[in-house]
Amino acid sequence: MLTADERTQLADLLRAAETGRAPIDPLVLAYPDLDPADAYEIQLINIRRRTAEVVGHKVGLSSQAMQQMMGVDEPDYGHLLADMRLDQRTPVDATRYCYPRVEVEVGFILGDDLPGEDCTEADVLERTEALVPSIELIDSRILDWKIGIADTIADNASSAGFVLGDAQVRPSEVDTKGIDAVLTRNGEEVAAGRSDAVLGDPVVAVAWLARKVASFGVRLKAGHVVLPGSCTRAIDARPGDTFVAAFAGLGDVSLHFGRSAQ
Repeated sequence: MLTADERTQLADLLRAAETGRAPIDPLVLAYPDLDPADAYEIQLINIRRRTAEVVGHKVGLSSQAMQQMMGVDEPDYGHLLADMRLDQRTPVDATRYCYPRVEVEVGFILGDDLPGEDCTEADVLERTEALVPSIELIDSRILDWKIGIADTIADNASSAGFVLGDAQVRPSEVDTKGIDAVLTRNGEEVAAGRSDAVLGDPVVAVAWLARKVASFGVRLKAGHVVLPGSCTRAIDARPGDTFVAAFAGLGDVSLHFGRSAQ
């Protein structure tokens, strides 16, 4: 375990990398014994420093392939803050980020608080107000995305922003395991997948998240947004790119990156 001062020092480095758009070497190079428990504490230091309200959480590493690549047997999570919410109608400045990428996700809007340690998939379905089409903007403050599990957890699970579509569908109106999704960039298909790529069912990821955050004294609350993990691989975002994610039975959501500011 790291000392409190060491955790704060690493949190400082990540915060400076984000605000200055100056990625840093992997944290584990300097601290090879950095483990997920320390990394979550580092994540929380930077979340507490920010003034924006926590409006939800995201799940990462929700596919078996990603977990195998990272050498872990469970997902990770990060926080969604009010100032990370993006608008479909407002271009995003890609130069604000180090290495922006987009992911396609079936978003959950909670209608009631979820239970903690005992949360089940049935609880998630019962207490979800709506499913929404969503795109997560991910980024890494670690140089060249050379991340291990501790690096990405400390870096808020590589989260940077999110946008929700206008459509809202009750979970009972769709098969949560069978939602096909297609992502286009500038009108050309660049990725496709299905919601069961997320732990077999994104509902499973939300239930896992509720149980996981409970160990840190956190509850998933009514009104919160939960992004359970991507249906497709992540796609690099460049200035001028327009992405549209289309979900069968759920609707569309778009995200536009403006040209570089001079």
